Amino acid sequence: MAATIDELENKARELSVKQRGELISRLLATLEGEPEGTPEEIAAAWDEEIRRRVDDMEAGRTQWIAEEDVKAAGRAIIEEARGR
Repeated sequence: MAATIDELENKARELSVKQRGELISRLLATLEGEPEGTPEEIAAAWDEEIRRRVDDMEAGRTQWIAEEDVKAAGRAIIEEARGR
C-alpha cells in the first residue's frame, strides 16, 4: 500500500534540518526538470543576474522592503495555509 502524503510528511519531519533540505531540493528538481546548460553556463547566468540586480539596486530601480515586513508577510501566508 502506498504511503499517504500525511504519512510521508510525518516521516520527513523526523529527518534533520539538513536532510529535509536535501529532500526538498530533490523533490523540487523532479518538478523543474533537468537544468539547461552546463554547470559553468548556469553559474555564468547567475553571475549575470546578480550583476543586473546589483546595478538595479545602485541605480535606485528597486523597491526595498524591511526584513520585519517580509517575515510578517511570510508568517501570515503560512498561518493562512494552515487554516488559522
